[in-house]
Amino acid sequence: MSEQSPYQQLRVSENATFEEIQESRNVLIQEYHGDRQKIEAIEAAYDAILMQRLKLRQEGKIKVPDRIRFAEKVAETPPAIPAVSKKEAPAWLQNLLDTPEQSDILWPAGIFLGLSVLGMFQPTAVSLALALGVAFSIYFLNRKEQKFLRAVGLTLVALIAGLSVGSLLGSWLATGAGIALPPESLAAFITCFVLWLASSFLK
Repeated sequence: MSEQSPYQQLRVSENATFEEIQESRNVLIQEYHGDRQKIEAIEAAYDAILMQRLKLRQEGKIKVPDRIRFAEKVAETPPAIPAVSKKEAPAWLQNLLDTPEQSDILWPAGIFLGLSVLGMFQPTAVSLALALGVAFSIYFLNRKEQKFLRAVGLTLVALIAGLSVGSLLGSWLATGAGIALPPESLAAFITCFVLWLASSFLK
């Protein structure tokens, strides 16, 4: 088939109309269904005729119907991949959590570590350690957003959580593990740790 002209390959005359060329192409494609090589040759001949007639049309020698579609291969744009939306934390949680710098973590850590050691090894100073811990927590929290009542509220929640966990853990260690450590000292240590977490990572 390759030695024949495009018109011969499509079995039409050079004077054939567009409809005749198209019909012949469709018949040949059906006839050679499954023969990829022959179908490609038919398509190439069809494209060659269309391009030749387009050229003649541009030169003003013939009129080609506007409905002719030239089988030029246009690179298909891949379908747009939908953007994967990252699940963001709820607004209330974003307003609550803070991303502090290293200095804003270490400076309070040193203070609360000192207070927790004071409460652990000086049982008589537990109340003082907790009072200072509450004061420092309010100070660090208020310094971030200048919201004193919010700082007091977060500190009270941290104080209650720390005392609750510390008391439970102290009682369990005393009875279950047999560690002779005053429950109030352990409660002070854990409360100072919770107050540090609140003052460093909340706002």
